[in-house]
Amino acid sequence: MTTSATLEAAIEPLLRQLYPSEHQQVCRRFIALAEEYASRFEGRMAARPTHASAVLITYGDSIRRPNEKPLHTLSAVLREQVHDAVTDVHLLPMYPWTSDDGFAVMDHRQVNPDLGTWADVSGLADDYGLMFDFVANHMSAASPWFRGWLAGDDAYADYFIERDPEFDASHVVRPRTTALFHDYARPDGSSVSAWTTFGRDQVDVDVATPAALIELTDVLLGYLEQGASAIRLDAIGFLWKESGTSCLHLPQTHAIIKLWRALVDHVAAGTQLLTETNVPHAENIAYFGNGADEAHLVYQFALPPLVLHTFVSGRTTTLSRWAADIGAFSPSATWFNFLASHDGIGLRPTEGILTDDERQSLVERTLAHGGRVSMATRPDGTQTVYELNVGYIDALATTAELADDATVAAKALAAHSILLAFLGVPAIYYHSLFGSRPDRAGMEVSGMNRRINREVLDADQLVHELRHDTRRRAVFEGLVGMLALRRQQPAFSPYGLQCIETFDPRVFVVRRGEGTEDELVCVTNVTAETVIVPEVEGVDVLTGQPCRPLRLAAYGYAWVSPRT
Repeated sequence: MTTSATLEAAIEPLLRQLYPSEHQQVCRRFIALAEEYASRFEGRMAARPTHASAVLITYGDSIRRPNEKPLHTLSAVLREQVHDAVTDVHLLPMYPWTSDDGFAVMDHRQVNPDLGTWADVSGLADDYGLMFDFVANHMSAASPWFRGWLAGDDAYADYFIERDPEFDASHVVRPRTTALFHDYARPDGSSVSAWTTFGRDQVDVDVATPAALIELTDVLLGYLEQGASAIRLDAIGFLWKESGTSCLHLPQTHAIIKLWRALVDHVAAGTQLLTETNVPHAENIAYFGNGADEAHLVYQFALPPLVLHTFVSGRTTTLSRWAADIGAFSPSATWFNFLASHDGIGLRPTEGILTDDERQSLVERTLAHGGRVSMATRPDGTQTVYELNVGYIDALATTAELADDATVAAKALAAHSILLAFLGVPAIYYHSLFGSRPDRAGMEVSGMNRRINREVLDADQLVHELRHDTRRRAVFEGLVGMLALRRQQPAFSPYGLQCIETFDPRVFVVRRGEGTEDELVCVTNVTAETVIVPEVEGVDVLTGQPCRPLRLAAYGYAWVSPRT
């Protein structure tokens, strides 16, 4: 743990940037808050990611069983079925909420009673490291904070952003097509218009108000006290608003993340902060800061659409060219890699990487699979594709292949072999781990595009299908097997070396731990053709079989040790 003097030296310049006229007073309040939590932790340290790390992404109620609290059910299913295939669990918002499947938070400090209690969360933490979601940018319109603000309660004065005719919002970047401001009734009968980046029920918090930022920081540190070893900062790029700007990625937003990094490192060293910024790659990597002062983990948002493009096109050229520039960032900061998530497949990260025609081919694949396309509004009022709402495993296959469970599973495993070999910490969405099919009915009934990938699973039916459903069994057993072998390979250090090779456009090749005794050459065939790779020889650690040279069947993959 750092000293109070060291902490003050780190955060005082940041607070001077945020609150020039009152930074000293605000700094004292942050120091006091940090010391209060540090005294409770007594030097507790969280474990940093290692080559064995793998994260499961799930909602607290993604798996249900009648007459059980979902968090208890989730813990039981993971313990009995998944075992140690994953080391950590990312719990998507588990707090009381009113909409957006949890992201319109009513109370940051409570567990949704429909899911369970903090004791249930603690029970899950007995077996896995936990990542909590921190929805700092906005609150539910029905939350006590916002209701208090509407009522003129001094405790919430200036906690939200009232529309100001002098504020130039013409350049604001949006991830939605809804209005930026919505009107709300006050208890006295008057009305007020408030800033809503994500829609009417999600009202943005005004962190330009020191008290609001201090309150949010107390929430963040409280999550550490409740057992979180990592925190995902949801929609964090939109946090600070300034007239005449895009209100995205502003310097003040970066300053707040640096502030939180310093506080977290002081209170519970090793705790990881993950920034969620679904934006073009160059903007995304800015959240690493200098590699030691901002995010510990940054989402690799370009990876999901680029891997999908690779299987759609049958060529690895674009993926390999992009990946060649992805390397180790620092000894304490690395990538958070994933393919599928609770959201759709974002296309903004492909700007400048894929052509318009290549992006359109992904749109067409999505629509052909019965999925949908979600749009965003540009500052000039025009719309652009924001994300693809489709089951990721299905999207890898053609419509003709969807009836062939063996081919679907083979493609799913091949895609995940790329994910698991890539530099950083791998994260697997629960529907990917369990080989799920898309929930088109849920999407249609709810009217929410993202529901196609958020189906709640019956625990007992899932356990049955993991044994008897051809697709589920093949994907689940294949991924669990890969994960088990991955954790034995030091070459997969999230802070290690990565080199992309370009032997054949039909295969993606990533060399990990080059020049060390643990070196692996990970090769994935993204086509239905048999491919021989004469440049790769050794022993495939996945099968124990010699490769002289490497021969890959359709959608085959291998992690080859050239030193054995």
